Amino acid sequence: MTIAKYNMMKYNDRIAVAVSGGKDSLSLLYILAKIERNFPKASLVAISVDEGVRGYRGKAIRMAAENCKKLGIEHCIVSFKEFYGYTQDDVVRRLKKGDKTELTPCAYCGVLRRKALNIAAREVRANKVATAHTLDDETQTILLNILHGDPLRIAREKPLTDVVHPDLVQRIKPFCEIPERETTLYAYIKKIKFQDAPCPYASQAIRNDIRLFLNRMEYRHAGTKFTVFKSIEKIRPAIEKIVTRVELNKCSECGEPTNERTCKACQMLQQLSVL
Repeated sequence: MTIAKYNMMKYNDRIAVAVSGGKDSLSLLYILAKIERNFPKASLVAISVDEGVRGYRGKAIRMAAENCKKLGIEHCIVSFKEFYGYTQDDVVRRLKKGDKTELTPCAYCGVLRRKALNIAAREVRANKVATAHTLDDETQTILLNILHGDPLRIAREKPLTDVVHPDLVQRIKPFCEIPERETTLYAYIKKIKFQDAPCPYASQAIRNDIRLFLNRMEYRHAGTKFTVFKSIEKIRPAIEKIVTRVELNKCSECGEPTNERTCKACQMLQQLSVL
């Protein structure tokens, strides 16, 4: 229903599904695979980004590969080490030496993962990337943007992103109105094997505090997450009107689209190189 509501997919899309190996992304993969069977001109490819977290990511990648093989879906695996020369573990070790920006490991991981996913999606000739962001993820991101003092970013964080540059693959979020507990239930009912351990670095992020806050609010006031999401959907058109459209350039370091001289990922990598 969410897919139809936001007109997320066309009959001839080639969709890259971001598959981490967790319950949300694998549930999305199974659902999209079922839908895709009814559209012979459409195709799916799964993309997994190996961030390089020892004792954690390896199992998740194996789970992703096993499920892709079971569904008969092409599986592309890319890594931080391949793209950037660092694993996430390397990033964390360097940050401990003294990152003056005080960014968390999750901040680096998020930026680097989005860039890797976009490049990989272009390489497999996908015209859309489907991510398994749930209602929980979306409401957390809304509050994060506000707490970081960047509420105008809400204009860009849509269920279906705008096409703003030919090198930025359009993104869709079919689970954006689905509570995380429902994707979990689906995975268990379908007996999907998934990575159930959390990332060892997740507890350091402010998102974790927001997650706990929203879960407490939802427990005491059922419907809180839906209310936050729907409220933003109502005011987003007004926010879009005051957001200045920025023309994207090519990053001077890597050539990827950016609204600055160098993209955020390259800025972070430059920071890491001097630690």
